[in-house]
Amino acid sequence: MVSGSDSDGGAEVGAFAPEDVRGVVGWALDKFGERLSLALSLGVEDSILLHYLDELSGGRGPRVFTLDTGRLPKESYEQLERLRDRYRLPIETYFPGTIAVEDLYRRKGPLSFYNSVDDRKECCAIRKVEPLGRALEGQAAWLVGLRRAQGPSRAALGRVERDPENGGLWKVSPLAHLSTEQTFALAKSLDVPMHALHLAGYPSIGCAPCTRAVEPGEPERAGRWWWEDAAQKECGLHGGRSQ
Repeated sequence: MVSGSDSDGGAEVGAFAPEDVRGVVGWALDKFGERLSLALSLGVEDSILLHYLDELSGGRGPRVFTLDTGRLPKESYEQLERLRDRYRLPIETYFPGTIAVEDLYRRKGPLSFYNSVDDRKECCAIRKVEPLGRALEGQAAWLVGLRRAQGPSRAALGRVERDPENGGLWKVSPLAHLSTEQTFALAKSLDVPMHALHLAGYPSIGCAPCTRAVEPGEPERAGRWWWEDAAQKECGLHGGRSQ
């Protein structure tokens, strides 16, 4: 079993070159087998991971799931269909609990996330965090598309880390060391289906009301919850790191 994160020299993935995304995906597949899941955000990073997981497993790999918050842009559903058509691995979808969403609407209305950071985090907890917990039940590890270049809160990201927010299972980030330019170049070289919003200036893609394109010179995640202070941009999926 893995003994730590590669950022502190403890993980087996330290043997892989920083740009060897495929090698880390293969390592995770060998290490965790059917108890590995890919959390598919539908962005470029996770689409690359799906490509490699499908290739390395022969289409008979571990679970792949996505979270449908009920507020996704139509381009995300179109991307999901492209990925379903392209790859053999089935993609499961997890939804927020109906009762919790209805209760939030009754108490605060459909746009409460604009009111305060606490209100936005409450919405994220209902629509993203709770379904993620259900999706990861019984798993030993999950693959995610986090990268150090995505923002200051991820600057020390290791390719393998314990995830205290989800019962201490292992979180594997094969693209941790890649720049944005390297990531899109890799996707192009693999001919990975591209989310239309990436082509429209969205480096990071989430719920439609909470995501916008970024302007030249803005940080990569400036388009996520743009009305908040940058230090508050967490949704709860990754503890102190927001995807």
